[in-house]
Amino acid sequence: MPRIPLTWLGEHVALRPGTTAETLAADLVKVGLEEEEIHGAQVTGPLVVGRVLTEVGEPQKNGKTIHWCTVDVGPQHNEANPVDPAGPPSRGIICGAHNFGAGDLVVVALPGTTLPGGFHITARKTYGHVSDGMICSVRELGIGDDHTGILVLDDDVMARYGMDPAAVVPGADARTLLGLADEVLEINVTPDRGYCFSMRGVAREYSHSTGAEFTDPALPTAADLAPAPGGFAVEPADEAPIHGVPGCDRFVAQVVRGVDPTRPSPGWMQRRLTQAGMRPISLAVDVTNYVMLDLGQPLHAYDLASLVAPIVVRRAAPGETLTTLDDVTRRLDPEDLLITDSAGGHGSRILGLAGVMGGAETEVTAVTTDLLIEGAHFDPITVARTSRRHKLPSEAAKRFERGVDPQLQRVAVRRCAELITTYGGGQITDELTDVGSPVEQVTITLPLDLPERVVGVAYTADEVLGTLRALGCGLGEVRAEGGRDVVDATVPSWRPDLQMPVDLVEEVARLTGYDRIGSVLPTAPAGRGFTHAQRMRRRVADALADAGLVETLSYPFVGAAEMDALGWPAEDPRRRTVRLVNPLAETQPELRTAVLLTLGQTARRNVSRGQSDLAIFEVGLVTVADGAAAEAPTGGVYPGDDVVAKIRAAVPTQPRHVAGVLAGRREPAGWWGAGRPADHTDAIEAVRLVARTVGAAVEVRAADAMPWHPGRCAEVLVDGRVIGHAGELHPSVVGALDLPPRAVAFEVDLDALIDAAPDAPRQAVPVSTFPLAKEDLAFVVDASVTAAELTEAVRTGATTSVAGDVLEDLRLFDVYTGAQLGTGTKSLAFALRLRAADRTLTNDEIVAVRESAVAEAARRCGAVLRS
Repeated sequence: MPRIPLTWLGEHVALRPGTTAETLAADLVKVGLEEEEIHGAQVTGPLVVGRVLTEVGEPQKNGKTIHWCTVDVGPQHNEANPVDPAGPPSRGIICGAHNFGAGDLVVVALPGTTLPGGFHITARKTYGHVSDGMICSVRELGIGDDHTGILVLDDDVMARYGMDPAAVVPGADARTLLGLADEVLEINVTPDRGYCFSMRGVAREYSHSTGAEFTDPALPTAADLAPAPGGFAVEPADEAPIHGVPGCDRFVAQVVRGVDPTRPSPGWMQRRLTQAGMRPISLAVDVTNYVMLDLGQPLHAYDLASLVAPIVVRRAAPGETLTTLDDVTRRLDPEDLLITDSAGGHGSRILGLAGVMGGAETEVTAVTTDLLIEGAHFDPITVARTSRRHKLPSEAAKRFERGVDPQLQRVAVRRCAELITTYGGGQITDELTDVGSPVEQVTITLPLDLPERVVGVAYTADEVLGTLRALGCGLGEVRAEGGRDVVDATVPSWRPDLQMPVDLVEEVARLTGYDRIGSVLPTAPAGRGFTHAQRMRRRVADALADAGLVETLSYPFVGAAEMDALGWPAEDPRRRTVRLVNPLAETQPELRTAVLLTLGQTARRNVSRGQSDLAIFEVGLVTVADGAAAEAPTGGVYPGDDVVAKIRAAVPTQPRHVAGVLAGRREPAGWWGAGRPADHTDAIEAVRLVARTVGAAVEVRAADAMPWHPGRCAEVLVDGRVIGHAGELHPSVVGALDLPPRAVAFEVDLDALIDAAPDAPRQAVPVSTFPLAKEDLAFVVDASVTAAELTEAVRTGATTSVAGDVLEDLRLFDVYTGAQLGTGTKSLAFALRLRAADRTLTNDEIVAVRESAVAEAARRCGAVLRS
């Protein structure tokens, strides 16, 4: 995020007296620039200018010589002379540096000062003296890396840091002189406001917010608008633009000769770069970075002697590589836009990734004397894709991908060349190249009443026109069109985000103040609440949570490892997935076809963290690969209705499933007993709970499907169609997921359940006041007969007797196997509860229900009533 030093900003706009970082943040937030952080002064406390009065070298036993100094730090800070009580007031300070002497002006940190890095200065006794402060080096002040000696404020240093010699006197505030008292505001810039990645852009926004006078530092001079005389040859040669827009539509190159590479950047520039979060490196690099931060145009300086004309801007060829300035060799993509020269052939040597980062071969070094300064305008989409592809979020890329002013290149290159020659010597030659044709500025026809119609605030025509002028728009004459007053507004070159009338409406609302827009809630029309499916999904989640399961949420991305963990065979249709073009992780490039794929990993993670008793569920979408993938259109332009229709037709089906995993104890142990582990019946009951909640009738029968244990797996059917499974997980799956033994799981198609539920609302059933009749039946059946089959037979028989449908409840309450029954058989016992709504059941009716149930069980399942 951009960092804004107040003193730097004040060079472009008249800051109001008393402006602090906090008040600046309040002013900028009015125009949509939010505060991210306020960085306080680098140095706090009494940091002052001092004049060395005396300096005595004192050799030490360790061979080191220290200097015992008296320093005049101004009348407000001086104390009695520590060497000669009759001498001038001063402070006594120990210093180990040797590059100063009596009479020199230095920077003194008095007790109570805190230097960068949290270094607190106090008076302390050392080498036999009380050192009442510290004489500081550049490094100790945090304004450079030099720590070989202290900072002597001679004429060269004062000029480098932009100091007024008349103000550099003992006792003067050195924090102000060195810019160490500056507050810095860090702001958050939205992607459509790329021009605010510069002091120029932020100053303009401050002017919009406060009405302060703004001076645009990037206005072109007559020379900037004149045709370039020509210099180093440049050829834009993008033969494969990725969305119909050339990768480079303007390229400016200026030759500067005779620069002294040993000269450092001026101190004020280094200080500002540091405040803005960039590290000073060398004069050429610092100047290009400074101009970028100031105006918003990324620049690059090449060692002219290492270049071979012409420079060619082209797309990468398959297999090409580049070693960038960070010493990383990168394999290039055909979409990457490159800056190349002709060393070895026309456009054959790669100099850098356009708009992202330069290469190592032509960087400016300590022996460079002649420079080529590049300022270009690159396609935002091309730069954004290259930056992300190579994971290079450079400062230049951040600006190009948000849109750089296409009219800025000549001004920025000239400003860069002027600064380099001012501080590094040399001269700006007539060798200036300016090739390409920037995209023309957009003209928008705006009805003057559109802001009022869209925003609901009564903006006058003068307010709308005044706001557009302040924005930098060129305005035509107001004219009548279609019964409305309209105006043609040519948007400023630094606002590529303004493309249509509603964009200008937003600017009118923003610059006239969001506080003018009233908070009026619209009237909610009747019948617009949750849909039936939404209500059902919420009821299902509530029901499972009430049953003791915890709802979780997982990302729907999976890979082969998750499918292998569930034991799906290679030919399983559930392995046919939709693959993502740009996955978050290469190991999980596909969309899940079952919620258990990701819920199983959630269960594994919880168990690994000590949650051995587990009951979790998730309601989420799965993706069924049931169509051909559509070709991805080129970004940046509307692909056309036919392409959009194909894309929509290729969108895969995404039903919503509900799944759960239970492991460990379902009922905890305690003084009341040993508790109970979760088993397959808990998973089946969870499915029945979901079905009851949505009001759907389901059939449950034995099945064999991974990842469930054969013989302890049930399939769930609706209208004869399988919509899910429940039961105990297969031992191999339990092992693969590191779950407790005999963990259970379920998964069903929730959308299918909701669709199967009756549309009519449930009707309340009157509570019968007549007495309840109880009948218990125990059957002996073959071991292969399932409880579900026998239950359905008993239910059918009981409800079709001559007594009518008087079955109020049917429940399986016991399963028994043993030697008394014989091999291959089992006993199932049912509790029947009978009641009529209009009468007391007679004994004959109860017997009829019992006999009908027994007969149907015998007919369907070969059941024999247990004696």
